[in-house]
Amino acid sequence: MGCDVNRAQRITVLGATGSIGLSTLDVIARHPERYQVFALSGYSRIDELLALCVRHRPAFAVVPSAEAAARLRDGLAAAGCATEVLEGEAGLCQVASASEVDAVMAAIVGAAGLRSTLAAVEAGKKVLLANKEALVMSGALFMDAVRRSGSVLLPIDSEHNAIFQCMPGDFARGLGNVGVRRILLTASGGPFRDTPAAELLNVTPEQACAHPNWSMGRKISVDSASMLNKGLELIEACWLFDAKPSQVEVVVHPQSVIHSLVDYIDGSVLAQLGNPDMRTPISNALAWPERIDSGVAPLDLFAIARLDFQAPDEQRFPCLRLARQAAEAGNSAPAVLNAANEVAVEAFLQRRIRFPEIASMIEQVLDQEPVVSLPTLEAVFAADQRARELSREWLRRHGR
Repeated sequence: MGCDVNRAQRITVLGATGSIGLSTLDVIARHPERYQVFALSGYSRIDELLALCVRHRPAFAVVPSAEAAARLRDGLAAAGCATEVLEGEAGLCQVASASEVDAVMAAIVGAAGLRSTLAAVEAGKKVLLANKEALVMSGALFMDAVRRSGSVLLPIDSEHNAIFQCMPGDFARGLGNVGVRRILLTASGGPFRDTPAAELLNVTPEQACAHPNWSMGRKISVDSASMLNKGLELIEACWLFDAKPSQVEVVVHPQSVIHSLVDYIDGSVLAQLGNPDMRTPISNALAWPERIDSGVAPLDLFAIARLDFQAPDEQRFPCLRLARQAAEAGNSAPAVLNAANEVAVEAFLQRRIRFPEIASMIEQVLDQEPVVSLPTLEAVFAADQRARELSREWLRRHGR
């Protein structure tokens, strides 16, 4: 999809009040001659969304309900801001696919972001993919839609963006055809990297959300603590780079300075390094194939002094093992994994289950639900719903 180089690119930011959305708006604000905010969406932080609308003056804002819409409209009117308010998934899809839009930041967390992200893809937009769950759930359908529409799909996860930067430009021909042996997907190990497994039984949501390197939302922070997030990223890497699960190796790297690596058959290993700040991959994708200032400080290797690596402990972090198994099973297994995890993480954040029970719930749901093909989007959501029902049944069965 081309755009007029003489005007600012119009950007829709889905999930504007989250950490990725706010970082995106920070980068956009640094380059007003290049980018203009077309639409913003928010879920529960309506006052924060209002402040963003007043600052960035988008044409549209999208909220989940009529009640939230009325509240936002009142605030916009009082501020003299002409932003039009839309509601629900239809509103999200409208601002993701609008003819005026050049690029969409897809940063809604979880399954809730699938339809709007796919709407952007089907409309042929440049899609900055931060919502890994959309691709995990509907991998084949999603990538088929990218190919049909001509959409430009650029990864925002720091790891996948690093891989993208280290890959040859023609990687779509297949890893074996471009001399790539394997992808090395780095992981910080999260806050419990060195915690004895026996002590994980009593960790709190606050401890799980206290990531040592990154500032993230609560759901993704828990996923990082369980390393399920790395499992989802493994599945996402397989789809983005047409790799087999066996070609993606997870490497624990506590400093989060090397964001991922690509191993070539000639013995070369290319790595992308940088400070742990999401504005780097966001600016890379926004400006691709150019480079722009992101506001991120230069990397000081002398201050870092050392880089450490270790193999992940799948005994301590069984979610990583479960994700790899789901990747190998394919079809509906990744969608079931993702849905069960979303229910489990919500229950953990509500203190209804203990941290190790996140993996227990996911494993039982995966064992109960047969693996089936997902030929349509309706089939994807049906598998997602079945997994959520089984997860809620697990909670009831265990008195939670």
